Amino acid sequence: MRVVVGRIGKPHGLRGQVTVELRTDEPDERFAPGSVLYSDGPTGELTVAEIHWHSGRLLLSFVGFESRGAAESLRGTIVEVERDTDAKPADPDEFYDSALIGCIVETISGESVGVVGDIVHLPSQELLSVMTATGREVLIPFVSQIVPTVDMANRRILIDPPIGLIEEPSDED
Repeated sequence: MRVVVGRIGKPHGLRGQVTVELRTDEPDERFAPGSVLYSDGPTGELTVAEIHWHSGRLLLSFVGFESRGAAESLRGTIVEVERDTDAKPADPDEFYDSALIGCIVETISGESVGVVGDIVHLPSQELLSVMTATGREVLIPFVSQIVPTVDMANRRILIDPPIGLIEEPSDED
């Protein structure tokens, strides 16, 4: 199974390094030198030549892209890795996006909310994008106070939403 691990940003320096917008909690593993990444564009496979952290930002260089101009051609490219479908993060309180998508969401009192359609990654936290039966999207902060239970065996997520988080808007609104 292929999963998105990042988006290539702007070039850095003159020797083909690029910034990477991370979409993984395991950057040192996913972007290790020699790792093969799959691009969403005509580039196809990219092999990581070097990894470097600079001011809290990941910088990569790829085999065959040793100049700033070559690196610029990669800007905006989404990169993926091949991951075993049974793989799980080492921390039991962490989940791969692909494992959460499709899970049923219910309140702790048993009311159906919807199905997880996507995970939204923000700088401060993640949000579960849940599609309700009426087709409305509800964004639920993925924090333990609101999401106390993730039951992967039954593909079910229980939430304890604050007032107003999931209520349907009324006709008066």
